[in-house]
Amino acid sequence: MATTRATTKDRSAVRTLLRLWPYVRPVRARLFTAAAVAVVASCVGLVIPLVLKWMVDGPVADRDPAGVGLGALYLLLLGLLEAGLFGLRRWLVARPLSHVEAEMRAGLYRHLQRLPVAFHDRWASGQLLSRATTDLMLVRMFLAFPLTFLLVNAVTILAGVIIMLLQDWSLGLVILGPALPVVVMCVVFESRYAVVARLAQDQVGDLTTVVEESVLGIRIIKGFGRHRSQARAFRSLSSTLRGTELRKARLLATIWAVIVTLPEMAIGAALVLGTVQVADGDLSAGTLVAFLSTALALRWPVDSIGFLLAMSQEASTATERYFEVMDEPPETETVTGVRAVAGDRATTEATVSAAGSADGSGAGETAAGDPAVGKPVVIAGDASQLAGDSAVARARDGSAHAAVAEADAVPGDAVEIAGDATTPAGAGDASTLAADAVGADPSASETNSRGADASDAQACHGDVTDADAGDGLRFVGVVFRYPDADPGSPPILDRVDLHIRPGESMALVGATGSGKTTLTALVPRLHEVTAGRITLDGEDVTAMSRDELRAKVAVAFEEPTLFSASVAENVLMGADDRAGAAELERALAIAQAEFAHDLPQGTETQVGEQGLSLSGGQRQRLALARAVVGQPRFLVLDDPLSALDVHTEAAVEAALRQVLADTTALIVAHRPSTVLLADRVALLSGGRITAVGTHQELLRANTEYAHLMSGNGRQEDDR
Repeated sequence: MATTRATTKDRSAVRTLLRLWPYVRPVRARLFTAAAVAVVASCVGLVIPLVLKWMVDGPVADRDPAGVGLGALYLLLLGLLEAGLFGLRRWLVARPLSHVEAEMRAGLYRHLQRLPVAFHDRWASGQLLSRATTDLMLVRMFLAFPLTFLLVNAVTILAGVIIMLLQDWSLGLVILGPALPVVVMCVVFESRYAVVARLAQDQVGDLTTVVEESVLGIRIIKGFGRHRSQARAFRSLSSTLRGTELRKARLLATIWAVIVTLPEMAIGAALVLGTVQVADGDLSAGTLVAFLSTALALRWPVDSIGFLLAMSQEASTATERYFEVMDEPPETETVTGVRAVAGDRATTEATVSAAGSADGSGAGETAAGDPAVGKPVVIAGDASQLAGDSAVARARDGSAHAAVAEADAVPGDAVEIAGDATTPAGAGDASTLAADAVGADPSASETNSRGADASDAQACHGDVTDADAGDGLRFVGVVFRYPDADPGSPPILDRVDLHIRPGESMALVGATGSGKTTLTALVPRLHEVTAGRITLDGEDVTAMSRDELRAKVAVAFEEPTLFSASVAENVLMGADDRAGAAELERALAIAQAEFAHDLPQGTETQVGEQGLSLSGGQRQRLALARAVVGQPRFLVLDDPLSALDVHTEAAVEAALRQVLADTTALIVAHRPSTVLLADRVALLSGGRITAVGTHQELLRANTEYAHLMSGNGRQEDDR
């Protein structure tokens, strides 16, 4: 069972706690008032020994009952005043500090929502939960008690020492004798306790993770009879945490013993010396009583140093853990122009050496002549169509000479396959138009049509300048490597170029580990591309705000996630606030999720945590309904029908075809039935697009694709 290693780096507790100031600042007036009230209350407590001195040397010595009664009344009033002031202090801090805790928790939650997916992949959920609960409770307790009483006790001790020295300096020096050993002990205690406190709080996070995983995975635990092994893991972490807490207790007991014993010994010595002085007539009995009363009044401020320091260290550790998350950089809304230009330059340089691909689909091509990887396969004449369109544009601009020259200069690395056809559709028309534009023989230009196709396909690797290139969804030279990956490691995606036309659906097929899910996650910017760019209708996704991007793109993942809310709330989460019953019914119909009406409270039925009260197929259909309810311009589906039976899948596919007719869609598919939803298919192999075409064309032309679509290929992919 993985555990979190506590950090032991040197840190300043004071500097760490000062980071709380922005949260405390709005309530500083009440906190300062509460501290002042507590100081006054402590000073009132120090007046009591002075009243005792007056009573002993006055009414008691004079045997004056009325004076004794008056002194008793004074003591009663002082005691009530002290208690009332401390109660007022508590009232002053209770509400504002609860507000501070709530604000910090809300800030942490908001920040967690803005952190990239890569952060959540690294961090255990239990560690985040413990920071949002236990750690913030420790911070609130510090602000409510130790923060105030460290100040109050310091003032009380200083005032008490001055009073004792004024009463009798020699006895005062006796009382001050243990001060140096106590200070040294506190410094040692603080440094050791900080390490143990951090370790304990990290272990609480680990234990929280185990409990959460056990609860969420209770079906697996029971199904495989693993309750004993999970219990052993829980007991092991609990035992480790218990040992750490015992270490904390031993340290606290040690400091407590020292700071209690030494002052008590000093008070005992002062009592003996004071009694001798009273017997010799050098000191009045009232002064000795007042002195000892003052010394006893300082016992609590001194004795509490240990656990106040302990609570302060725990709060410092909690603050440090809190800001470990808050200091993580959130997702950037948009990318600066400098970064975008650099990315384009890197993309251009990375793809200049790549072999030509069709319609921007040759992301996975290696440099021409690379013997390690076969030449990319472009199917169904997409490159020729693009070349034709490009040639028309150039002819209209009077630049057909340049078009033909570029076609001659680029090697024809792309291999077009369209059944038995050898002449790409549209190539002849394009070459004829180019020839007419320059006054040349059409046949001469036609001989260069294949080179022109490759040239224009290659242009899709870099910056796209054609007028029609901004339509639909484009991946241009996309490279992706996880942020925490070794810089020298191969990227997950390597120079992916793919164009999905407006209103077109593209199925993405590939073996396990080829990068399909990663590629789909780049569209809504769940991850940021390492190099290259992705455009929606010609606009770079990094230039859009998160809200704008995710309003255009809807997603449905293979592992559906539902929240502890009603069916309607889960589905309408994918639409704007204006969506209502009509949109809900439409989405449920498309996803074949009408079963929701048969639930106990219909669409208002609470689905429970993670939707575990529903079957896997039901959860997947609700997740699909959530993706289509907002009628998005772009739809990303990661194998959304994997948990459905054959009949339900067929019904969902029939309804989805109506949705996909008006939506640009990228669909990760493993089964032929899902692939048939798409207009074209892209094969992703080893992080690169190696072929694009229709399902039937790829079956005839690509052995890897045929293998994946066969029963054996799907079984291997499942394994």
